[in-house]
Amino acid sequence: MSVLVNADTRLLVQGITGREGDFHSRAMLEFGTRLVAGVTPGKGGQTTIDGRVPVFNTVFDAVRQTGANTSCIFVPAAGAPDAILEAADAGISLIVCITEGIPALDMLRVRPVLDAAGVRLIGPNCPGATSPGQAKVGIIPGHIHRPGPVGLVSRSGTLTYEVVQALTDAGLGQSTCVGIGGDPIVGTSFTDVIELLNRDPATEAIVMIGEIGGDEEERAAAFCAASVRKPMAAFVAGRTAPPGRRMGHAGAIISGGAGTAESKRAALEAAGIRLADSPSQIPALLRAGGLA
Repeated sequence: MSVLVNADTRLLVQGITGREGDFHSRAMLEFGTRLVAGVTPGKGGQTTIDGRVPVFNTVFDAVRQTGANTSCIFVPAAGAPDAILEAADAGISLIVCITEGIPALDMLRVRPVLDAAGVRLIGPNCPGATSPGQAKVGIIPGHIHRPGPVGLVSRSGTLTYEVVQALTDAGLGQSTCVGIGGDPIVGTSFTDVIELLNRDPATEAIVMIGEIGGDEEERAAAFCAASVRKPMAAFVAGRTAPPGRRMGHAGAIISGGAGTAESKRAALEAAGIRLADSPSQIPALLRAGGLA
């Protein structure tokens, strides 16, 4: 099994005719994802990706004609909030927004609408989600994956890739890998994904990749302490980051003594989660926790 994306995913890509949309749509198709439609206003009636994918003017038309249930957004930051709302209004149940640089005030407007509609958003500013052997939605490189029992959730795109490669090299495949994004306001939290992975019978162990800023890792640690009994390992990036300086992601900033790597590590360790000092240590920590 898997969570969020699977063989039943019917994907449309908003912004499919742009450079990034085209490049990553080809990679998703090559991975085996059922990419059924693209959306670019003004280009409806055309096809793209060597004639394999029909293009529509609106998400509503794409959903009505193809049965798409998931959207991946490659729309520039100025238009991405409205693209998210358009997908939700058209009946899309899962939205993956790759776009970075969306102002937090715009996401404050979007989140309540999605919550009221029961629509799940991954991102923005995220690499997406992959269930090896089933579907890839986003920009995570497909070739580093192999199917297996480890679920992964991360705030960092590049660290997601590094840990997945380490797992694969160690002979540990993945059930689903999710990059939730590093912005201050995102649609899906660590706790949301860990809860899904904890319920998934095909996921036997869970990896969490955090970073400085905010308190999402501490919240997830509290949930894990109360509810998760599967082997877990975690890595927290940013141990040497100076206070008051943003490191990489918009949400990765320490202020007022809160959100430090050490505070997060302490919460995770108190929850019984094995902590890695480097991403390469994670496979060994999972095996030490009982994963075969």
